[in-house]
Amino acid sequence: MSFMDLFWIFLVISAVQPIVRKKMLDSARVRTLRKMEEARGSRVIVLIHRQETLALLGFPISRYIDIDDSEQLLRAIKLTDPDVPIDLVLHTPGGLVLASEQIAYALCRHVGKVTVFVPHYAMSGGTLIALAADEIVMDENAVLGPVDPQIGQYPAASILKAVESKSIDEVDDQTLILADMARKALAQVKRTVTAILGNRMEEEKAEALAQVLSTGTWTHDYPISVWEAQELGLTVHTEMPKEVYDLMNLY
Repeated sequence: MSFMDLFWIFLVISAVQPIVRKKMLDSARVRTLRKMEEARGSRVIVLIHRQETLALLGFPISRYIDIDDSEQLLRAIKLTDPDVPIDLVLHTPGGLVLASEQIAYALCRHVGKVTVFVPHYAMSGGTLIALAADEIVMDENAVLGPVDPQIGQYPAASILKAVESKSIDEVDDQTLILADMARKALAQVKRTVTAILGNRMEEEKAEALAQVLSTGTWTHDYPISVWEAQELGLTVHTEMPKEVYDLMNLY
């Protein structure tokens, strides 16, 4: 066997190995999901964004909530019998507001019990989705986050505060446009959060919690712990099934 023969064999094995590995990983994920569904008598859906690498190139890619996610989750929710409980495993830094809102409203409309499991973190849009659940189950060290809107690279609330601290004559047109967008974004997100929470608690409490979460009370990456989430009035528990941790190990 020549050197070139060995070289081509190496190339073939290198090309096939990632495909085989991915197939085995996908099978393991499905088995874990089915095991959890059988144990809980529910439909298990996952929204997990973890950094993975592309097969041969090795480039790390980070995922966020996008329209593709909302389309797939909306179909999964729609195809679930209305009376069957839904368990959503959520691990995400957030993402597109439109996609997060669509998922949250779909969960609100589901008749059966909706439980969201947060093994590590569900920030921003992830928290918005979690608010739609009847029950949130978090690891003791897991965190949620504020849902205040961002305009470009700046928090909407901070843009408004900066503009309000100056005379109108000292503010350029572009900043005034950003402030107008920020004002609208804050009102829209607050209204959305209030509507979502209104399905789970009294209107007055929903409005108060929406005010805290969506209007820039903290920095956007502020970690809301289990204790703080409970203090805010959210239905949060820490009895995390072992299958959720097993599932996270496969991503």
